[in-house]
Amino acid sequence: MINLQLNNGIEMPALGFGVFQISENECQRVVEDAFSTGYRLIDTASSYKNEKAVGCAIKNSCIKREELFITTKAFIQQMGYEETKTAFEESLKNLGLDYLDLYLIHMPFGDYYGSYRAMEELYKKGRIRAIGVCNFLPDRIMDLCYNFEIKPAVNQIELHPFYQRENELELLRKFDIQPQAWAPFAEGMNGMFKNELLTEIAQNHNKTVAQVVLRWNIQRGVAVIPKSVHKERMIENFDIFDFELTQNEMDKISVLDLKKPQMLDTLVPSEVDRLYNYLNNPVLTSLKETK
Repeated sequence: MINLQLNNGIEMPALGFGVFQISENECQRVVEDAFSTGYRLIDTASSYKNEKAVGCAIKNSCIKREELFITTKAFIQQMGYEETKTAFEESLKNLGLDYLDLYLIHMPFGDYYGSYRAMEELYKKGRIRAIGVCNFLPDRIMDLCYNFEIKPAVNQIELHPFYQRENELELLRKFDIQPQAWAPFAEGMNGMFKNELLTEIAQNHNKTVAQVVLRWNIQRGVAVIPKSVHKERMIENFDIFDFELTQNEMDKISVLDLKKPQMLDTLVPSEVDRLYNYLNNPVLTSLKETK
């Protein structure tokens, strides 16, 4: 496993495991499978409604707490100074933990200024090892960096071969913010797993397309949090540290960039409506499990 050093000096695994859209009933088993595979970073969120199951898996794992890296997030309805402090305590209780390794603002909406102030306080008290954001575009990232004492350690965003965001990655590097890719396979959109170029590169290394995609992002300095409910896929996704893509292969993958979001565009009004209604009507989400 490769660890990445965040801007406050702590280390975070480059490869983690996400639990988005994994039901509470199934999540404990899935996370236990992830632990047995070797994953130590688990990424959840209050809006996923499976924090308690993640907590049960942690409790049953017998893995030392300091060996784990646990991330959760506050959603739009939990934005605001007091609201986020309450949300943090609820998440911590659900997870059965004394502290979080990483706490994120899930979406760039609502009173995220108040939320970030609360997170700074919790960080200074040692209750969170690192704080950050998700889905923040460059203007809002810069706004936080220029107006708060503590810069976000992580920006978790849509990053995959069809949406490569090179200019944004350069900005994150400038501010020493670690990019982390949610849904790094774009959930199979645009025929990713059957793409001819990716398939050819995978065959060159005796690997799968999924392994190539994860390796590609990690070689760009991007952390990844793939998910699957199938243990054989978890094992496949974990087995990416015994090969390296050539510069020529990296250059070839760059031509796949469609230069626009494929899964979430927070600048589109209908997407904002969907996000604000998500907790009340989860079926509004168009994202589906494909791997």
